[in-house]
Amino acid sequence: MREFSGTWMRHSGDFWGGFAAMLVALPASVAFGVTVYAAINPHYAAFGALAGILGATALGLLAPVFGGTDRLISAPCAPAAAVLSAFAIQLVGQGTTPVTIVLLMTVLGILTGLIQMLIGFVGIGGLIKYIPYPVVSGYLSGVGLIIIGSQLPKFAGAPEGTLWYQALIKPELWDLRGLAIGGVTAAAMLLSRRFVKTVPGTIIGIVAGAVTYGSLAALDPSMRVLEGNELVVGELGANGAGYIDLITNRWNDIGEMRLSQVGGLIGSAITLAALLSIDTLKTCVILDQMTRTRHEPNRELAAQGFANAVASTIGGMPGAGTMGATLVNLSSGAQTRMSGIVEGVTVAVVGLVLGAFVAWIPIAALAGVLLVVGMRMIDTDPLRFLESRSTVLDFSVVLAVVASALFIGLIAASAVGVVLSIILFLREQVGGNVVRRKSVVGQRSSTWYRPDAEMQRLEQFGDTAVIFELQGSLFFGTTHQLYLRLEPELSTTHYLILDLQRVQSVDLTAAHMLSLVRDILSERKVPLILSSVREMLPNGRNLREFLELAGLVPDGEKVLFMPSLEAAIEWVEERILGDVGKADATLPPLELHEIGLFKGSKPDTLIDLATCLEARSCKTGDVVYDVGDMDCNLYLVRSGEVRIMGRVGTDVQLHHIATYGRGEFFGGLAFLDHRPRGNSAVVSADAELYVLSMEKFDVLAEEHKRIALLLISQLARTLALRLRHSDQELTLLREN
Repeated sequence: MREFSGTWMRHSGDFWGGFAAMLVALPASVAFGVTVYAAINPHYAAFGALAGILGATALGLLAPVFGGTDRLISAPCAPAAAVLSAFAIQLVGQGTTPVTIVLLMTVLGILTGLIQMLIGFVGIGGLIKYIPYPVVSGYLSGVGLIIIGSQLPKFAGAPEGTLWYQALIKPELWDLRGLAIGGVTAAAMLLSRRFVKTVPGTIIGIVAGAVTYGSLAALDPSMRVLEGNELVVGELGANGAGYIDLITNRWNDIGEMRLSQVGGLIGSAITLAALLSIDTLKTCVILDQMTRTRHEPNRELAAQGFANAVASTIGGMPGAGTMGATLVNLSSGAQTRMSGIVEGVTVAVVGLVLGAFVAWIPIAALAGVLLVVGMRMIDTDPLRFLESRSTVLDFSVVLAVVASALFIGLIAASAVGVVLSIILFLREQVGGNVVRRKSVVGQRSSTWYRPDAEMQRLEQFGDTAVIFELQGSLFFGTTHQLYLRLEPELSTTHYLILDLQRVQSVDLTAAHMLSLVRDILSERKVPLILSSVREMLPNGRNLREFLELAGLVPDGEKVLFMPSLEAAIEWVEERILGDVGKADATLPPLELHEIGLFKGSKPDTLIDLATCLEARSCKTGDVVYDVGDMDCNLYLVRSGEVRIMGRVGTDVQLHHIATYGRGEFFGGLAFLDHRPRGNSAVVSADAELYVLSMEKFDVLAEEHKRIALLLISQLARTLALRLRHSDQELTLLREN
């Protein structure tokens, strides 16, 4: 007894949540089913009500069991009703018999479920969110208009076969009873949002329509008879052997369908699967935000697909995770997937056991509900696109999708929308600039700090080496633009560097263009230098491997791959300076007067300074100082190399930011401001250093003020030159 009590306490919220969700899902499912089947023939409305109940039952029972989202309620939904209604209307217009239409819709539902399962199993459920917004907006607006057009005759109580515009302009076709019932239903739904927050508008609307029907029936005896009454849904015919015979006969007929007929449904099934998947995942995302959870899109889509396939197999309507019923479920205390199962069970009990009551639901009331649903599906946000010339073409995509949906078909609307969106995307890509920045080596520098004489030579001859920093996508749409930017340099430059750090993708057309650039440069013995050639692009492609397969194989003369732009600039600098290799490691270490900081000074003035210096030998990999060290020493490089490693932005990893070689000094900032080190110094080639500590310098400053002044003056001058050069580079980067 205690275990039962504990279980009930844990799942009582699920029970009440599922029951409340059923009150929302059942009337809507019946309405959607009637809408679809009444589009085939008004006498099929009862089959539609049954299809809605069976669909809600199957989705409610199976989707929670196999899905991964707690509290999600799945049931027949507006997108399914819209697509199937439009599908039925098209077939009716082609003269297809009602029986055949029912069979095709059953197969369409099964194919839709199988496609959703495939999407989930393959793992591309997350890609559905990349369907362009103008396509979804235009599609839903078109579907909303189709719903409105299909429901207007039913709303007005017009005879079978009345077209929507006839129902609008010919009052003599109206049945005032149906008009009154539909009008009250729609008004109740619209006003319920303002005055009632706890009860869903669908329930309020149907109750208001049913009350209106009862009031009119009190005055009209013909409305109190079920048989032959075209104002209500009618008998469901779902009891016992009748239902078994119905499904058995339907499957016998499906077995006789030709493969070509089934194949012709693939396009519609893909469209319906995409819409139902979007509807489900949109509901899951909102549910995640409200409950601070995370759903599994692929598992959920596979479960929804299985439920839709089973629902269609037993004669029900397909559906999706629905927003209204899910939010009611959540607000009623549901905690787990058990609430969805409760919803499915209660739909079966209420819908089938109390089917006699469902039979009395007024068709005009359901039409009123769907008119409101159709109006709410129309997306008015794209109208804002007309306010700016830059977004008019985006609005044209929405308009084209709506027009295609209304006058051609929903499949054509999807195709038109996707094609136009691709064209707009290509327009934006082609219009964008793939050259982020153009500069020359004379304006930029590598991570090497070089003596003044070398810097002057680089400034003099650096404009013969051109750098293009590329960005975005290099594909057939931007290839010609890039070639036009490169062409003027191909006949004059001595070095051409193309930096690919910010390139997102490269196609074969762009790779072929780069091969052409290589061939033109090679005629002048000029290499094409490609820097930052990543092994993995955002699209998953190995860029280096792709370029090599396209013919851009590094060979040391025609094509060079450099790991970074700094490395490419360093390679070019060495050739401009005429120093192909690094400094000769066999040369003896520099003496104090040979170091750049003291060049031009009289040797005898440095004798006392030399006594304050410590000679230190370092091996490759030795750390001279680290980030945060209270090291205020000044280091002079007699031979070898030292790399400075620092943090960039908030990245905790250290990056190479400078290299000091023979004759240079480093550590000057901490020597002047006595603050902790902001970077690390690591020996990259066996080095001999002179080290001047702050303590020794203070003693020197007391005894030999002239020498101390000379040192500080030279140090400040060199740091100022470095700062000026850095400032010029920052200005260049900012201007571009």
